Amino acid sequence: MEFDHVLTTTPSVRRKLDLRRPVENEVLAECLELALHAPTPGNQQSWRWLVVRDQGVKNRLGELFRRVGLAYLEQYADVAAADPAMARSVASGRHLIDVIEQVPAFVVPCVEGRTTGANVADAVLYGGIFPAVWSFQLALRSRGLGSTLTTYHLQTEAEAAEILGAPRATRRPACCPSPTRPRPTSRPPRAARCRRSPTSTTGESRSADQLTRSVIRSPARLTSTSST
Repeated sequence: MEFDHVLTTTPSVRRKLDLRRPVENEVLAECLELALHAPTPGNQQSWRWLVVRDQGVKNRLGELFRRVGLAYLEQYADVAAADPAMARSVASGRHLIDVIEQVPAFVVPCVEGRTTGANVADAVLYGGIFPAVWSFQLALRSRGLGSTLTTYHLQTEAEAAEILGAPRATRRPACCPSPTRPRPTSRPPRAARCRRSPTSTTGESRSADQLTRSVIRSPARLTSTSST
């Protein structure tokens, strides 16, 4: 599969998961092996990976996800009622919560260390794992597999760690609970959708080239956009 195609067709897959098709251990091992080539701060490679297939553990995590996730989505009920895009997003999240324990495996990335609240230290900590997580998701996509990244378990981190039997000295910043084969879709790649109707931060329609030049020429604008 062409690399640019992989980059532009790796969305969060929730509603289109084919939960009946298995995902072989060998495939997960291949994807994790590729993920371990991701860069890390100081080349420390201080990661650990938990692959959960035990149905009892998945059921307990599913209960936790459902408790936290439903409360989270409830905050957006009024917005979703008035905004079709938000309604689709909420429905997608709700579907994943409803079927979470049916996915073939949970892949939980862990990184040694704890957050301190200091911006630089926390950036280094998370920067030591998320490049590998994204590489793992891209490797899944190149093999026709879909995944999504979720963090509901962090709301009750201690309880999740006990269920997982995770090392106390690690941080579990995410969970990829859906490495399974997505059902076929006619939805165009995200890059193609962006090219159809790109807009600036002011809502003005612009071409992709114009937006790129605007960011390159005005880096301060990018800072103000990301801080809102």
